[in-house]
Amino acid sequence: MRGGCGVSVVPPGDPGAILGPMPGINDLHRVLDAALDAVVVFDHAGCILFANKATERLFGWSAADLHGTGILRLLPEVESLLQQRTDVNQEAQALHRDGTVIPVRVAIGRVAGSGAPRHVAFLHDLSERKEEEERTRLMNERLMNVARLATMGEMAGGIAHELNQPLTAIANYALAAERLLDSPDSDLEDVHVALREIVAEAMRAGEIIRRLRSLARSDDNAPCEVTSVGEFIEELRAICLADARAHRARLSFELQPDLPPLLVHRMQIAQVLLNLLRNALEALADEPPEARLVTVTCRRTPEGDCEIAVRDNGPGVSETILERLFEPFRSTKPNGVGLGLPMCRTIAEAHGGSLRHEPASPRGARFVLTLPAAEVTS
Repeated sequence: MRGGCGVSVVPPGDPGAILGPMPGINDLHRVLDAALDAVVVFDHAGCILFANKATERLFGWSAADLHGTGILRLLPEVESLLQQRTDVNQEAQALHRDGTVIPVRVAIGRVAGSGAPRHVAFLHDLSERKEEEERTRLMNERLMNVARLATMGEMAGGIAHELNQPLTAIANYALAAERLLDSPDSDLEDVHVALREIVAEAMRAGEIIRRLRSLARSDDNAPCEVTSVGEFIEELRAICLADARAHRARLSFELQPDLPPLLVHRMQIAQVLLNLLRNALEALADEPPEARLVTVTCRRTPEGDCEIAVRDNGPGVSETILERLFEPFRSTKPNGVGLGLPMCRTIAEAHGGSLRHEPASPRGARFVLTLPAAEVTS
């Protein structure tokens, strides 16, 4: 098929001469030209013998221009496709006359007959579908970003409270150092102690800000990485505890020691856990502060996967809400955008995992995130 096409004696656009004698050939010609998909017949050398009108529309060539030329002009992948042992039916890339790549679904079959072997290719244009998929992907990215920022915005109060502590300490140590320097009887070692405390508190505040920026940044193109669950939860602990304190609730972490490593997009999974935590804390709003408890547990499942559960001891999820719990734009919050739980489930499934709700006993709700263990080669 790599060689050039010889001069064809088959009249251009005559399916009767190509496919062999058969009744109703004029009807066949009309049927092929009326087809919405491109139909191209070519011989064993790859020379095009027939192209219908849909082929002209799809590729920008006239049937006369294509007749006798190589099928490689339209379908560069045809050689590898024909090497398959079965009839071809898969997605491929075709070429327009102007060089534009056209995504197509191509089916190629052998034309039975007594003459030289011939093939017929049916090409369905996937451009609109691919464009729609790209629009959907971009929209999902924007919605995920909106949900991420909404989650971080809701947690701003807890973060502000957490930052206020080191900033207040810095101010107090700075004032103490200033008074020591103004005093003629001051000990320079006391000043050094105050300055070291200022540095420590500034680093603590900087670490909180660093973690917040990492979670808020829109970096969905970052690669997945093998992650230790224990270290990952420890990184989130400060932010989680800050939000729990802002809601006057207790937060407990229970981690099994034999947790498997995970291959995850760290920021996306952090977003899921923070969203689940926020929901759990808000579910406790009507409970007395001393009774508010959220528990985060991590365990290895019998299948070897990792299960992270966020449980609260609030009133639980009502039956009416439960039916549409994971539907987008179905928020139970007065100012919610309704993207939190749907976004969390989408992220979980994109990682090959799942997110489900379970009623907690004796009361409350439990959301379980399951993620597959990473395949680590020794």
